Amino acid sequence: MAPVTASKRFVAPTKRAAKSCLMLALAIIPTAAHTGTIDTEHLFGFTIGSDVGDVGEREIEGSVTGRFAKQSGTYNAASGTLSAEFVPIANLRTEITGAVMSYDIAGVSGLADQHYVALGGVSGDIRYRLLDRSTAPFGLAVGAEPHWGRADDVTGQPANQYGVDFVAAVDWEPIRDRVVAAVNLVYQPETTRFNWSGAWSQESTAGVAIGVMAQIQPGIFAGGEARYLRRYDGLGLDAFAGQGLFIGPTVYAKLSERAWIALAWSAQVAGQASMSTGSLDLVNFERRQARLLFGVNF
Repeated sequence: MAPVTASKRFVAPTKRAAKSCLMLALAIIPTAAHTGTIDTEHLFGFTIGSDVGDVGEREIEGSVTGRFAKQSGTYNAASGTLSAEFVPIANLRTEITGAVMSYDIAGVSGLADQHYVALGGVSGDIRYRLLDRSTAPFGLAVGAEPHWGRADDVTGQPANQYGVDFVAAVDWEPIRDRVVAAVNLVYQPETTRFNWSGAWSQESTAGVAIGVMAQIQPGIFAGGEARYLRRYDGLGLDAFAGQGLFIGPTVYAKLSERAWIALAWSAQVAGQASMSTGSLDLVNFERRQARLLFGVNF
């Protein structure tokens, strides 16, 4: 009989340990969590699910998103939105949104100082569900969100900014009614005309987002999200400008039959700008991001 090597002796305990950890993780999720059917429409912070709501559903939604820290100085950018959502027919979600923006920028290399709060712009969101997770192995939805803004996202300089956020969202439940996972593919072309110079710029962002949430109590979820984003000059992903990987936790709570709230925080853990050194891209992206979402059905 061939002797058992040290590597073979190590594999079996490792597999047993991994299995034990998995069983322990499942055991600490309360059994009562089985009672709640998962709705992924608003479950994540930066990722979206494939659910779009029921026919005739109306909802008022709000969000506050903060972006913090660049390579130097003080950088705090925030936006608040208020949206009206309506589901006119099965599998189709529509939404119109107004925004307020705030910038506090001082001493950031390459950026002019900005200190103001102003109306931010408007956007519309159309999302269609192609596959329903309740009758298919996974859910699938596609969406487009055209938007107009009154400032450049990164610099905060007054401008007219036009763009469309395209997304394809897939989600599934590895553990039925307890754990849900989602993957998004995003493409976001934008064109900007700066007020002070009249100059135009064009850029685009492409990326993938992954989220996993577990129902730890009926209507209460906890989990995390990871997003990998690449920024390009040009609308067609023409010239690579930088990349960033963001990771952070997310929590969601259903406050009542009609109200919900979600909170997400994310930090850039890896990245690289094409025109600078360092382990992060703090030219095109921020060091930290946070988002609060809430909504009420009526």
